Amino acid sequence: MSSPRDRDGFDDRPDDGSGWREPAHLGDDDAQPAPGSAPGRFPEDGPAGAQPPSDAGASWQPPGWDLPAAEPVRPVPPPAGTGSPAPAEAWDNRTSSDEPWDRPSPEPAPPPAEQPVRGGLFGGRRPRQPGEVERVFAYQGDVVGAQGWAVQHGWAISDGTGPEDAPLAELVASAPVRATKDHRPAGVMRGRYGSTELVAFDVLYASGRYAVPEYAITAAPVLIPVPSLRLSPARFWKHRTGGLVQVPSGDPEFDARWVLLAAEDGPVTRRLVADATVRGLLLGTDDGDEFWTSASQGSSWAGGFVAAIRPDGHRPELIEHHARLLTAIVGALAASS
Repeated sequence: MSSPRDRDGFDDRPDDGSGWREPAHLGDDDAQPAPGSAPGRFPEDGPAGAQPPSDAGASWQPPGWDLPAAEPVRPVPPPAGTGSPAPAEAWDNRTSSDEPWDRPSPEPAPPPAEQPVRGGLFGGRRPRQPGEVERVFAYQGDVVGAQGWAVQHGWAISDGTGPEDAPLAELVASAPVRATKDHRPAGVMRGRYGSTELVAFDVLYASGRYAVPEYAITAAPVLIPVPSLRLSPARFWKHRTGGLVQVPSGDPEFDARWVLLAAEDGPVTRRLVADATVRGLLLGTDDGDEFWTSASQGSSWAGGFVAAIRPDGHRPELIEHHARLLTAIVGALAASS
């Protein structure tokens, strides 16, 4: 039997590390070379092609360890078609400020000038900015192209503040709606539709921060005096009707939808509701317009106005709709006078 102290016969294996010695180029200068190796030479298992260092005291480095010296910056050829490239000296003499990332950034734009602070009882305050709802309902002028239509038909345009527009404020005040001092004419258009002179404009409600077109008025100036009357749909609420009497037409269908109020029941008003053209046009509408007459007050038209109003802003279709109805009404009034 064998014991732990017995040798197994494999203690003399060459790969057990018992004969290993540290190479001379990795140890101290006074290290002894390994047995069987010549002094000043690399071990047999060193890297292939390695050469002994020239200085015995210098540490060994593998071939290619040291990087080559940096070469000068080579010029980059310009893109094709941009001309001859610049000389190499121009590229070599560039400074760091020539690079795009080294250029100074542009100065930031100055902030917008603030409006001056207004004084008040409790100190200064800044002007109020309009809200989203106010911007939506702000008056934008000719949004639907009514003035463009008027220009195409040779009509004149004004803003409602000229001397010729002064009678329009009185026309607005006499309208069969609840107009206030904040309602004023705007976007005035004057022209001719067939043989009838017309003026069309928006009634703008302008109060403080709001400016909204609430009504569209189209009026026909007349030279002959016309009676005070109002022709309204029967479904409309009527106010300021003091002194006016209802004039029936004799047509049940027409009287069920339209109501004629006049200062007196005379032949002129009877002729108006008896006109077949007027009744046919009114029965063919949506009963959304009101008509009234306004006496002349300082206007060049001695008879005043025959006007139509609708709670809407003017648009080309509405101008033509009012023009057809006013032409028929003015013709009926002129024939009976």
